[in-house]
Amino acid sequence: MKLSIIILNHNSAKLVKNLVASLVAMELPWPYEIILVDNGGDGLLAKEIKGYSIHIKLYEIENNGYAHGNNYGIRKAIGEYILILNPDIYIKAEAITKLVDFIEANESIGMVGPKLLNADGSYQNSCTTYPDWHLPFYRRTRLGKTDKGQVWLNKYLYLDYDHNTPKEVDALFGACWIIRHKAIDEVGLLDERYFLYFEDLDWCRQFKNKNWRVWYYPLAEIVHFHHRDSADKKGIAGTLTKLGRVHLISWLRYLWKWRKLRK
Repeated sequence: MKLSIIILNHNSAKLVKNLVASLVAMELPWPYEIILVDNGGDGLLAKEIKGYSIHIKLYEIENNGYAHGNNYGIRKAIGEYILILNPDIYIKAEAITKLVDFIEANESIGMVGPKLLNADGSYQNSCTTYPDWHLPFYRRTRLGKTDKGQVWLNKYLYLDYDHNTPKEVDALFGACWIIRHKAIDEVGLLDERYFLYFEDLDWCRQFKNKNWRVWYYPLAEIVHFHHRDSADKKGIAGTLTKLGRVHLISWLRYLWKWRKLRK
C-alpha cells in the first residue's frame, strides 16, 4: 500500500468527518488507508464517519497525549508513506499527491511538510530552526519586539526566506506531515514523554540525527484553522492555564533532552 493517513481525534468529531469526506472525494491515485484514532472520545466519531467505513479503520483508545495517539496509528499503518493530519485543516487540490511525489523522488528525505495557510490565504508559520532557551521569552513576551528579539525570531521562523520555494529545514510544525515509513523504522516513534507540544520539533530533530532530511515543500498548500490554545493569555500569565502549563512542561523536557547539543 502506498499511503496510510492517520488522523487523531480529540473532541473534534465533526471536523474529522469533514476531513475524511474531502479525502475520499479526492480519489487519490494509489491504494491508501485512513486510520482514525479516537483519543479518549465520547463515541461520537464512530457515528459521524459511519458512511465512510469502507475507507476507514477506527480505534478508540484512552487519551495519553498527542504522541501516544499518533504512535498507535503508526503501529497499525501498512503504507510505504504515512500522512499525519490534524483535524482542523482543509487540503487544497493535489496537495497530497504533490507531497508524496516529492518525497518519493528524493530518497534521502525522511519527512516533508506543506505550506500552511491561514483561513484568509496568508502564510502561516510552517517550519523553524531549532530554538534555544529564549523561545518562550521572545514568543510570549514583549521581548520579542526588541531588536535582539526580532533577530532571534527571524532566524527561528525563517523570516528572511520567501517560503515559496522548497527548502531543507530543521523542523516542521506538525499539522500535516508525510513521513517515509522506512525512516520511522530507523528513527523510532514520537517521544511519548511529551503529552502535548514539542513532540513535532523533537521528532524532526531525531530524523536529522539519523541523517534523514526534513524538507518544507510550499508547492503543496494546506489551510490550517489554527488556534494556539496555550497562548490565550500572554506572557507569564499563559503558564497559569492548564494548556499553558502543559506547554511549559514539554518545553522544559525538550530543553533537558537536547541540552548537550547546540545548533
